Amino acid sequence: MHDLDPTPSAPERPSKTQRKKASHELQDLGEALVALPEARVRDLDIPEGLRDAVHEYRRTRSHEGRRRQMQYIGKLMRGADTAPIRQAVLDMQLGRAKDSLALHEAERWRAELVADDAGVGAFVRQFPAADTQQLRSLVRAARKDAALAPEQRSGRAYRELFQFIKQVRDEHE
Repeated sequence: MHDLDPTPSAPERPSKTQRKKASHELQDLGEALVALPEARVRDLDIPEGLRDAVHEYRRTRSHEGRRRQMQYIGKLMRGADTAPIRQAVLDMQLGRAKDSLALHEAERWRAELVADDAGVGAFVRQFPAADTQQLRSLVRAARKDAALAPEQRSGRAYRELFQFIKQVRDEHE
């Protein structure tokens, strides 16, 4: 009789599609690795050969040379622990996202402050350490600048108000 048992006796190798997918993921991670600042790469717990390959990639100028070096980095990463690299990339992305959110919040505050006086009260309640007199002065100047015709605006008061808001937020955190 034929053995109809569907389970093989030997462990199954990953399919070609799975191997390709893993390879592409490592390639993408390698691209993120070379995009990290030099100081972060230096501090990572990665093999010295991989660190050297990243350094060499940065020195390479030709397109084909960079492509081949990136493939080499991917090959080296197959044998390395990728957890520290993934964490460093995530930390970098999270830092950029936080910076972006902080800028959006500062822009929102600026728009609210210029819109009406209730914004000044709300800002002072949320950031009691803020210099209220300087805030009111900057808001007045920004409103005066906003009231001018577009070609007459300097934008300086808007920028100063924005910088003041960022500084107060940073001190508050």
